[in-house]
Amino acid sequence: MATKPTRREVLSLFRSLMRTAREFTDYNIREYTKRRTVDAFRHNRKLSDPAEVAAAFADGKSQLGVAKRQAVVYSLYAPSIKSVMEM
Repeated sequence: MATKPTRREVLSLFRSLMRTAREFTDYNIREYTKRRTVDAFRHNRKLSDPAEVAAAFADGKSQLGVAKRQAVVYSLYAPSIKSVMEM
């Protein structure tokens, strides 16, 4: 059984996800990643069962890995023109 993550670990995961979102060069992907991160943390805010909290934290860690890999891929194929939202 996994242990319940500490508040510091959860906040660190949140900050890491938000930092990773900033690495996306495309405005739409960057904002989607930020919005999805905030929504997921708000949705899981009221979890009280340690097993559910640990499962949500583990899912967040796996999502962080996915986001980091996708940021690298998107940076390799970044569009040469900025979005209208960034101009």
